Amino acid sequence: MWVYEKKLQYPVRVSQCNPTLAKYLIEQYGGADGELAAALRYLNQRYTLPDKVTGLLTDIGTEEFAHLEMIATMVYKLTKDATPEQLKEAGLGDHYADHDRALFYHNAAGNPFTATYIQAKGDPIADLYEDIAAEEKARATYQWLIDISDDPDINDGLKFLREREVVHSQRFREAVELIKEYNEQKNFF
Repeated sequence: MWVYEKKLQYPVRVSQCNPTLAKYLIEQYGGADGELAAALRYLNQRYTLPDKVTGLLTDIGTEEFAHLEMIATMVYKLTKDATPEQLKEAGLGDHYADHDRALFYHNAAGNPFTATYIQAKGDPIADLYEDIAAEEKARATYQWLIDISDDPDINDGLKFLREREVVHSQRFREAVELIKEYNEQKNFF
């Protein structure tokens, strides 16, 4: 079912060590609107959606794992040369005490990832609107990360991720219309 190429979906470059920026980026790793939540949401919802859109959720859900890999790489590169003191000054002292430089699924405030981030109603329209909202929230978060970053290399990767969120939102909107048309035809006959 899957073919994994041993490379990132888009190159990740970092200009300099910046644990503070890494602390903010972790939001997209383990936060409510981050890549893990999106991947799990879509791959879970696909089982109760019509066959016409299950492939879409599979495609986007697996792509979100590729985005998760990019965020993990960014965080790793931003912190790999940081001293424990720099991590502490960046607000990552608690993280360092528990995990050293290992990634852990939590948001920028340090709250651990929870399954409550993953919504599934079982109603195709409700779930797809949830997915559209999730993509738009992720897009907004990427924009805010770009706004606070002064690293042009990181911003390049963040802009790529932001644009993918826009594409995903558009695809989910198309799926809503497809399901509405299908439901109208089904009720017509």
